[in-house]
Amino acid sequence: MDCGIFTSKTVLLVLSLIFWAAGVGLAYVGSYVIKSYSSFEEFVSDRYTLIPAAIIIGVAVVMFIIGVIGCCATLRESKLGLGFFLIIIVIIFAAEVTAFAFGFIYRGRIKGDIEKTMNDVFQKYDGLSSETHAVDYLQTQLECCGVKNLSDWTSTPWFSQHNSSVPRSCCKANTTECTGQLAQLSLLNTQGCEAKLDQLLQDVLSYAMLVILGFAIIKLFGMLSVCVITCKSKKNDYQRLYV
Repeated sequence: MDCGIFTSKTVLLVLSLIFWAAGVGLAYVGSYVIKSYSSFEEFVSDRYTLIPAAIIIGVAVVMFIIGVIGCCATLRESKLGLGFFLIIIVIIFAAEVTAFAFGFIYRGRIKGDIEKTMNDVFQKYDGLSSETHAVDYLQTQLECCGVKNLSDWTSTPWFSQHNSSVPRSCCKANTTECTGQLAQLSLLNTQGCEAKLDQLLQDVLSYAMLVILGFAIIKLFGMLSVCVITCKSKKNDYQRLYV
């Protein structure tokens, strides 16, 4: 068997298997990005930052079916099947490139979006509202306090109305004696939440972009392999995988 044909078929069969695994992997990545953003939705008003995740999940939905089509087309040496497989690979490749571009664009807008909304949310903290639950969750999960730092609480209504104290969600983990009083500074988290949330969301989006880039490169090799097999076939040099 021609080395080029054998290599191309092997690449396509491996690619088909990767499609099955990629469907699961991309679905997880997309869900992880959405979950991460949803957990802090009170602080991220720009919903367009979820576009890359939505594209990833959309691509994952068709991955498994396409993997089956690619495998069958390669084993049966079907020109029609391989042609359809190539079209699907090109479409998915374009979707992944689009998702990567959106991720790159919105990655730079995260910090500004957080700055725009976080101060307002912290000012609305009253111990009962939805903003209160969002702030407590943020400060507990990221082990932070305030927007820039702990001192930001001194300019909020909560601080003046509660005996010059910060919320207990500012307390360090496993410190049951913490009451939120500034006199217990050693028991409080002092680093602000803005920088930590920005870094978290940047890391999540960067992770998603790396996954997208990796799969896009694989699709590129798949397109080249289909082209090699098609060109060989036109020269009547197409040999069956099994004799």
